[in-house]
Amino acid sequence: MARKHRDVLTVEWVKLELIRTAYATRGGVFARMDPRVVVVWYLVLAIVPWLTHNITVLALLFLGGVVSVILARVGPLILGLFVIGIGFDILYTTLASLFFGGGWETLAALGLFNLKLGAVSMFSMAAFVSLDPEKLSDALLAFRAPKLLAFGVSYGYRMLPILMEEFVTVFDGHRLRSAPVPRPGILGWRVVVRLATTAVRCFYPIFLNIAVNVRTTIEALETKGFTYGSPDARALRLGTLRVTALDWVVCTTTALGLVGIVAAGQAWPLFR
Repeated sequence: MARKHRDVLTVEWVKLELIRTAYATRGGVFARMDPRVVVVWYLVLAIVPWLTHNITVLALLFLGGVVSVILARVGPLILGLFVIGIGFDILYTTLASLFFGGGWETLAALGLFNLKLGAVSMFSMAAFVSLDPEKLSDALLAFRAPKLLAFGVSYGYRMLPILMEEFVTVFDGHRLRSAPVPRPGILGWRVVVRLATTAVRCFYPIFLNIAVNVRTTIEALETKGFTYGSPDARALRLGTLRVTALDWVVCTTTALGLVGIVAAGQAWPLFR
């Protein structure tokens, strides 16, 4: 079991998880929906938590976020980063409140904020993990976003695997040219410092490679007349978008759930 976990937690596994997340290869309910509906669904649920201070409502919205994450099949890497991030956020805000003389009211306000932030974060994960570059770009075009913006989002997603490959290549090159740490220190802290320093140094050549790739892409697009495309191209691209029965079921269930959550918050408030 220990060997299995040691093999999983590698740079290659992280790279594959990021690619799976970016290209929505895990499937899930939201991945089968119309991208326009998914974006609207996310915008509604991302705004609702900030419109209330009722703890019952926020707690139920948080549970709704958990359900949406399960339905979207969010990967372990993103979930782990979310748990670590929200955990450290709660820890340092609590310590800062107590250190600077805050009382229970301050802690309650911070807890309320973290509850809202956690709910919105889970809805965000469920939505954007389910949208691959093409779907997200099509949704932006459908909402009359600039064509360059839609292309930039899709291009950024597609550059992710290339950036990961370049980072691994440059990182391995630094490690091969560097002498090993003579004394690891207590718990190997010198090795950790060396790896962190090497990772920072890797970003400089990667930035130069990004500039070269972007320049090459711009020249290729200008050669093909990207900004002078036919007006019919947009209609042709969006012609495959269809609102299906699954979209209506999810939207109806979400609307009924929000009504039920608000009613439960009014009937059983945790704190008056």
